[in-house]
Amino acid sequence: MKRALALVICAVTLATASVAFTQSFGVQLFGPKGPRQPINFSHQLHAGKLGMRCVYCHSAAEKSPIANLPAMSTCMGCHKIAKADMPEIVKLTGYFERNEQVPWVEVYVLPSHVKFNHKRHVKAGIQCQDCHGPVQTMPVVYQYPSLKMGWCVSCHRQRLNDAQHPATMDCIACHH
Repeated sequence: MKRALALVICAVTLATASVAFTQSFGVQLFGPKGPRQPINFSHQLHAGKLGMRCVYCHSAAEKSPIANLPAMSTCMGCHKIAKADMPEIVKLTGYFERNEQVPWVEVYVLPSHVKFNHKRHVKAGIQCQDCHGPVQTMPVVYQYPSLKMGWCVSCHRQRLNDAQHPATMDCIACHH
């Protein structure tokens, strides 16, 4: 009797944990204020007011599973001249001159069992804002969607019958 009760408790616990895990793996580390970054970079200015395309800085998003952070040379291409005396640009220049990478705080963190391929989504015509939200209006970038499995699956379901770029419902496409 005790053994049967223990098995039932284990089964219920495992089932509950499995459902909770699969439905809520998206973890929002920071709220709408975003993380505190070492340099106050404004997507609102660069992507919004100046109209820079996401892939100008995040160029690997079109070619690689990972979107990448821009090379310091990308930033300094403009900021050797533009606004070079501004305090945040002075910080940026310091990193560049010391040949150090800016220690940016990651905004989007997925569990290790999930693989997300930026290139595949960009090639399918998915706009950056579809997943990252209206970055061009954000004073500080923050994790816009929940990143819960259900959020991703609902998007895939909507695009199942897309004639040019049908989404897959095959688990192995996103999980390894």
